[in-house]
Amino acid sequence: MTRKKPKNKYQTDHYARKAKKENFPARSVYKLKEIQQKFKLIKKGDRLLDLGCAPGSWAKFAAELVGAEGHVVGIDLKEVKQRFAANTRIIIGDVTELGQRDKENLAETIGTGYNAVLSDMAPATTGRKEVDAARSYYLCMAALAIAQKVLAPNGCFVSKIFQGDDFEEFKAEVGKIFDKHKIFKPQSCRKESKEIYIIGIGKKQEEN
Repeated sequence: MTRKKPKNKYQTDHYARKAKKENFPARSVYKLKEIQQKFKLIKKGDRLLDLGCAPGSWAKFAAELVGAEGHVVGIDLKEVKQRFAANTRIIIGDVTELGQRDKENLAETIGTGYNAVLSDMAPATTGRKEVDAARSYYLCMAALAIAQKVLAPNGCFVSKIFQGDDFEEFKAEVGKIFDKHKIFKPQSCRKESKEIYIIGIGKKQEEN
């Protein structure tokens, strides 16, 4: 008598199966779909920056939203093997390093005048919640630093963060840069996950 192999998480996960059927490389696409459905952040013709874009689900969906007249730039340390539409460019780079650059140097590398900056980045997890949350905060601050330098006035920002001791501090930092900020947890997030999304809406005009 042969035993059946237990199904892995991918096989038993509704969103993972759906992503495979709809030709997206990861289930994370449905988190962005829920965010877009609720907040209508991305519009046709927008310029969009996707930080930590591997394996490519957010960039691929964002490219559909902005259309042929729009443009998506994705950045990740890893090579992204996903095929994208002509309106998408992928750069291999370190988001934490880019976040430390001055505005002019950053603009030379990735451009400026973006309507939206997205970050679904997550650190390599250790299983220690306080450590993982601190690493997540570090990535979020790098993403926010980039957003502050490259977003057009009234632009928006989406960032995933692990809830921990630094959560309120990060929320406050987002509030300094944007007119409004929202907290949102998509239904497609795994129930056991500590991840949540902070959404900055309406980048404030910089004072001279």
